[in-house]
Amino acid sequence: MSLAPLLAAAPVIQLHAFAAITALLLGIGQLVALKGTGAHRFAGWIWAGLMLVVAVSSLWIHELRVWGPWSPIHLLSLLVIVTVPAAVFAARRHQVARHRRAMIQLFFFALVLAGAFTLLPGRVMHAVVFGG
Repeated sequence: MSLAPLLAAAPVIQLHAFAAITALLLGIGQLVALKGTGAHRFAGWIWAGLMLVVAVSSLWIHELRVWGPWSPIHLLSLLVIVTVPAAVFAARRHQVARHRRAMIQLFFFALVLAGAFTLLPGRVMHAVVFGG
């Protein structure tokens, strides 16, 4: 395992990866921590911000090209950009079940599942985790 491939990548890829890794770790904490507390709310705002950084930064990453410069991951990014504010608004309206469902889906689909695809051969994170 070496951070060298990530540190050699474009700045937008570095921002994207470090925000995603931080969101993943903070998200795990959020999933296991007590809900509804001030700490949960504070960490949730940070997590939501990180998720938006991950999604928006991905719009400038064009390593996979399916439709011109775009790929299916960009559709997921647009979904995240819409879902994060919707989930936050649900929490603020005390729609706990809707908020919980949206945040858990964001965590697993936008971080865990999408993150798993970054471990495919030829990707930067594959080189970080498994060597170049």
